[in-house]
Amino acid sequence: MSKIKPAKGSPYARILGVGGYRPTRVVPNEVILETIDSSDEWIRSRSGIATRHWASPEETVAAMSVEASGKALADAGISPEQIGAVIVSTVSHFKQTPAVATEIADRIGAGKPAAFDISAGCAGFGYGLTLAKGLVVEGSAEYVLVIGVERLSDLTDLEDRATAFLFGDGAGAVVVGPSKEPAIGPTVWGSEGDKSETIKQTVPWDQYLGREAGEKFPAITQEGQAVFRWAVFEMAKVAQQALDAAGITADDLDVFIPHQANMRIIDSMVKTLKLPEHVTVARDVENTGNTSAASIPLAMERLLATGAAKSGDTALVIGFGAGLVYAATVVTLP
Repeated sequence: MSKIKPAKGSPYARILGVGGYRPTRVVPNEVILETIDSSDEWIRSRSGIATRHWASPEETVAAMSVEASGKALADAGISPEQIGAVIVSTVSHFKQTPAVATEIADRIGAGKPAAFDISAGCAGFGYGLTLAKGLVVEGSAEYVLVIGVERLSDLTDLEDRATAFLFGDGAGAVVVGPSKEPAIGPTVWGSEGDKSETIKQTVPWDQYLGREAGEKFPAITQEGQAVFRWAVFEMAKVAQQALDAAGITADDLDVFIPHQANMRIIDSMVKTLKLPEHVTVARDVENTGNTSAASIPLAMERLLATGAAKSGDTALVIGFGAGLVYAATVVTLP
């Protein structure tokens, strides 16, 4: 018989607070058109994006995360010292080690929490949220800070007509803590590695090393049509599985917060899922662009801040992207 004592965690976990940070520089499509042969109308019709935010040199991955985290902690009414773990999802922190989560934990005054980074692309927030729920329920941490943050402007090829207009920068954070009732549903997640070439970094870091000056820095590239078809048809199935796992139907939803990849993808998913008209749909992509791991918490924060969604609403969240990876769950909004 095992001598290990059972964990003393909470029976359930919930999102207690949310915060976001968008860089001060707003970049309209006109700026993108300086380097690609296109038009504002074409960009809007293909993606729904009108503007995005690009970070300044001072708005680092860590700096943006600290700002978003402070807002999330204040929203949750939790002090930094109460945080037992910090989970950061990002693909644009360029130091292989140490994890940027350790720097963020120190800068917000969190003491000595567990701190680590994960790389799950645009599904990263969902992965982090799932890990945080497990830590709270298992008892390893009473409160967990989950951050999605990207500086994708650093990984954007401004001469690539297919992707130059897509990406933006920003950070979103949530505090996950104990709950007396279910408030984060089962996660439906997975990967399809046979499709890994559809979204990828153009050149691996080891191949970039030693290149001659002037050669292009590694960037994100994707096969647009293949990604669109996969996101619309396969991810709608995953979203439905998440509803089923939570024991609810589309009629029970108040809010739908998909990864803000593309307005056409969002609208097609709404149609495929047959969401009722009363469901509020996040369309933050129009003014924020695709911020990968940051997109869901940023969209959540904006919905709550504008009153388009309210505390206690039932929301379906789903992220999907490079890998290809995905994660979907139903949550109660903070």
